[in-house]
Amino acid sequence: MEFAFPWPFTQGEWLAWSSAAVTVLLGLILLFAPAVSFRLLRLRPAENHPEAVAEARARMAGFYLGLGLCCILLAQPLLYMALGFSWLLTAFGRIVSMLSDRGNTLFNWISVAVELVLALLPLAFAFGLVP
Repeated sequence: MEFAFPWPFTQGEWLAWSSAAVTVLLGLILLFAPAVSFRLLRLRPAENHPEAVAEARARMAGFYLGLGLCCILLAQPLLYMALGFSWLLTAFGRIVSMLSDRGNTLFNWISVAVELVLALLPLAFAFGLVP
């Protein structure tokens, strides 16, 4: 079996690929710079609990890197659909938090907008809305 890197050619592939690339970039930041990630996300690990940093490196970075790299390396519409729905559910969770936890802040509104864009790019390609 021969492996060839599936470089995007159409506009829809580029949109989906861009969302996957941003996802991989976020995963790399979480993996190699968790302190920076925590500051950007406005989180702070509790004193004497290094397992909080392990969560950023393992659970958060692992999913971002795993799904993002699979999308980039395999370039399958169903993988891009999974990426899009993952970002869409991330935005939905943030909206639920904004409604339930008094999280109606500018940071959350900007995050929802970014998450929706990262969701719509691969979904538009996966559903054939952008050729």
